[in-house]
Amino acid sequence: MNGYIILICFVIVFVLIIMWIITTYNKLVQLKNKVKDQGSQVEVLLKQRFDLIPNIVETVKGYAKHEKETLNEVIEARNSGLSATTLNDEMNANNKLSGALNKLFALSEAYPDLKADTNFLNLQQNLQDIEEKIAYARQFYNDTVLKYKNAIEVFPTVLIAGILGFKPEQFFEATDEEKKNVKVQF
Repeated sequence: MNGYIILICFVIVFVLIIMWIITTYNKLVQLKNKVKDQGSQVEVLLKQRFDLIPNIVETVKGYAKHEKETLNEVIEARNSGLSATTLNDEMNANNKLSGALNKLFALSEAYPDLKADTNFLNLQQNLQDIEEKIAYARQFYNDTVLKYKNAIEVFPTVLIAGILGFKPEQFFEATDEEKKNVKVQF
């Protein structure tokens, strides 16, 4: 009789451990998928931003023909963003594009006709709206990455996460270049 009780206890403990592993695995998969979903949301906004850039560049070209270096910088940054294949490449390209756009909009201060152009003002407002959405989406993405990272690093989940191959995701972070003030010289 004691043998049956011990066997039943082992079976119950074994079943509880298996249930815990399954529950933990499912939680980690859900968190990882949420990170991917939020990364996709950021990519959608970045795509909208990339689509808007050629219109802004063309508008500025008409007023500031001799500012080719700034315009080329914006175009190159946009193209590197479109050709990015990894999240890290996309983040770097996005950071370069932010810097180039800051220079481009600072340039508009030197051209009163451009500054007053309704098409340019509309494009600038659209870009500003997208930038705000990108900032919010980045923040939400980073919050989601933090939850996922915490889940895979806390005990006892860390034991299962390592065995099942769950790895931390990368945060969207400001680069040193983004932290500097933009210097525009004419």
